[in-house]
Amino acid sequence: MAERNHTVPLPSERRPTPTAALFDLLGRRWALRVLWELRDEPVSFQALQERCDSMSPSVLSQRLGELREAGLVEKGEDGAYRLTEQGSTLLDRLRWVEEWTAQWGGQRGRPAKDERTGGTT
Repeated sequence: MAERNHTVPLPSERRPTPTAALFDLLGRRWALRVLWELRDEPVSFQALQERCDSMSPSVLSQRLGELREAGLVEKGEDGAYRLTEQGSTLLDRLRWVEEWTAQWGGQRGRPAKDERTGGTT
């Protein structure tokens, strides 16, 4: 799937609302995964790339730039990426997804995995 052409505005960019802008940002490939991987600790670019199934460096760089511009991610003096206070607040609001997927996985006949430890619940 090709990345969005930056010369063609998204519908929310033509008629912006905060909700539409957030949906557009989070709907971009890998954006939510990047935020999720930063949930517990600062992570270097290389480690983040590995955690995201070795996504291409150009896509990761683009996503990090967009998330930084949106004020959800920051780059520390040590070079590691971390969630900002706004990014942490957003992920806190999305914790229900973790709970829902644990239940959903169990309903599908799979043991529910604890996302933090990797073990089954």
